Amino acid sequence: MKAVRLKQKGLVAVDDIATPVPGEGEVLLRVLAAGVCRTDCHIRAHPFATPDGTTLGHEIAGEIAVVGPGVIGWQVGERAVVHPCWACHACPQCYAGRENYCQGHGAQRVPPPTPGVTRNGGMAEYAVVPASSLVSIGDLDPAFAAVLADAGLAPYHSVRLLRERLSPGSCALVIGLGGLGQYAVQLLKVMTPATVVAVDISDAALATARAVGADFTFRADGDDIVDQLREQSRGAGFAGIIDFVGSSQTLRLATSVVAPFGAIQAVGLSGGDIPFEAADISSIGLPWGVSLMKPYSGSYRDLADVIALARAGRLQANIELFPLDQAVAALDRLESGGMSGRAVLIPGM
Repeated sequence: MKAVRLKQKGLVAVDDIATPVPGEGEVLLRVLAAGVCRTDCHIRAHPFATPDGTTLGHEIAGEIAVVGPGVIGWQVGERAVVHPCWACHACPQCYAGRENYCQGHGAQRVPPPTPGVTRNGGMAEYAVVPASSLVSIGDLDPAFAAVLADAGLAPYHSVRLLRERLSPGSCALVIGLGGLGQYAVQLLKVMTPATVVAVDISDAALATARAVGADFTFRADGDDIVDQLREQSRGAGFAGIIDFVGSSQTLRLATSVVAPFGAIQAVGLSGGDIPFEAADISSIGLPWGVSLMKPYSGSYRDLADVIALARAGRLQANIELFPLDQAVAALDRLESGGMSGRAVLIPGM
């Protein structure tokens, strides 16, 4: 079969490799769609945890081709999306329904086993995955389902965690309007009564945010952006903020406009930092009661909920399709900033 593999640092290529065989508790998926993500670009440039020879792709949707030994509840021909956190289902976090923070692999600072990162992924004609990681997609377009495994799942998790703070009359802020930020805007509108404000440095991204439901948008690079946002929130600040950039600049923007008892979800991984001061007066203007969280992916229930919203027609897709053989071109275009939505590889296209 054909597979998109990390050959070495800086080099990704399409190879011919043996079709894998499912083991105990696993299924063989015929891959129908595999999303291309900035994480894949990062792995190509900085493969800190990804061994050479790994098949990339953590956004996977497919049709079951072979059911492995010990698998119950799944049949050949069923279509499903793959959750990107291959949890143990036996640790305290898994028992609590937080499989995305699974502790079963015994590492404090490393996420659970992940296809395309620490295990072979789905940028291939076939992929072996744990049956326990599957969520049925029914008649949903597999390309749409694939991107929801990350671009929909991560923002859904953050929005769900913010819901109790986003009461009627409150304001929510989305910083960064790439693939994940666009879904965050939609999910905030679907799941909360908050006024949704979005910021980015791209006029095209701001236009897309308005098209999918943002109530107000602002350029993030304006000299008066803090004043504009404070005025938009009527001086109260934002009860919920999701930062999909994660730079020092965007984190400081978030702390400058967050409301008392507000929450900041730092999803982006651009290496930024902010000081945290245990003092009655904060030099960065942090109000009382504010929380800061570094969320990761989403739970298995979160993915099922996102798929249900998509099947009900409550989410929009902004997807561009590529043949599997054009995976490297898709990666290059994404890395150069030439992709407004999500790129998806279609084996056999």
